Amino acid sequence: MIELLGADYSVYVRSARLALEEKGVSYDLTPIDIFAPEGPSSAYQTLHPFGKIPLLKHGDFHLYETPAILRYVDEAFGGPALQPATSKLRARMAQIQSILDAYAYRTLVWDIYVERVVKTREGAPADEVRIASALGPARTVLAALETLFEGDPFLLGDLPSLADCHAAPMLSLFEIAEEGELLLKGTPRLAAWLSLFKSRASFQATAPVPPD
Repeated sequence: MIELLGADYSVYVRSARLALEEKGVSYDLTPIDIFAPEGPSSAYQTLHPFGKIPLLKHGDFHLYETPAILRYVDEAFGGPALQPATSKLRARMAQIQSILDAYAYRTLVWDIYVERVVKTREGAPADEVRIASALGPARTVLAALETLFEGDPFLLGDLPSLADCHAAPMLSLFEIAEEGELLLKGTPRLAAWLSLFKSRASFQATAPVPPD
C-alpha cells in the first residue's frame, strides 16, 4: 500500500497524486498541515527533516522531494509510462520541472495566486506591490514554457508525462487569479494544454476540498 502524506491544497502533493492517478496506483492520502500553529509533528520531521510535503511511504521505503517521488511512482509501478522514451525528451522534462520549481512556484502561486485569491478570500488586502512586481517574472515563466512544447496535446507530445503532472497544479491555481487568466491568453498553447489537462479524470480526482 502506498501512503502519501501531505495536504490536498498543496501543488506538490497534487503533483504526486496526479502521477499516482495517471499510473492507476491505489494510495492513501494522510493529511499533514505544515501551516498548523504547532507545525508538523516530530515523528513526521524525523522522516522529512525539512518539514515539507509531500512524503511518500511504500512499505519501509520513505521518500521526499516531489521530482524524486514522481520518478519513483513511474518506475516502481505498472501502468502507462510517464517519462519519455528518448534522452532528449527526458532532459526536456527535467528542464521544465526545474523551471517550475526554481521560477514558477514562488511567482505564480505565492506572489500572485495567494495574494490575489487566498488573502482576499480571507478578508485581507492583497499586496498590490508584490503582485505588480511578479508580473514580469510570470510573463518570463509562461513564455519559456510556451517555447518548450515538444508536441501536442501534452507538454512533451502525444501522452502525458511527469512534466504535465508537475505543471498542472501550479498553472491551474495561477489561472484563478485575474492576472493569471489574462497572462495565459498571451501563451495560447499553454492555455490550451491547461484546459485539456484540467478535463482529465486524474485532475478531477485530485481536486482539493474547497475551504469552508
